[in-house]
Amino acid sequence: MEASMKNMCLLGFLVVLVIAGLGEVNGSGECGKANPDMEAFKLAPCASAAQDEHASVSGSCCAAVKKLGQNPRCLCAVMLSNTAKSSGVKPEVAMTIPKRCNIADRPVGYQCGAYTLP
Repeated sequence: MEASMKNMCLLGFLVVLVIAGLGEVNGSGECGKANPDMEAFKLAPCASAAQDEHASVSGSCCAAVKKLGQNPRCLCAVMLSNTAKSSGVKPEVAMTIPKRCNIADRPVGYQCGAYTLP
């Protein structure tokens, strides 16, 4: 019974991911063909750093932010995505991660919704 419940939960999660992935198929979004909600999973190593400005930022988090930050529109969309919000990300804290990672070529001053990247 416990195994079937786990399988049902996994199946439900996969259905949600597929539905979320179908939202943007024309490739004209902030992240090209990728859905920002799906791209948000790449920032999983940043979970604690995006909730607490005093938490340390891991190397894997910085690498993911640097890669997504090559497209500031995509990074912004990911940080403000439903996936990020439902994971407890605080946008005002998440916006500080590129600076906390000492990313030299970060998009300083980029306007991201109501927030500006420091």
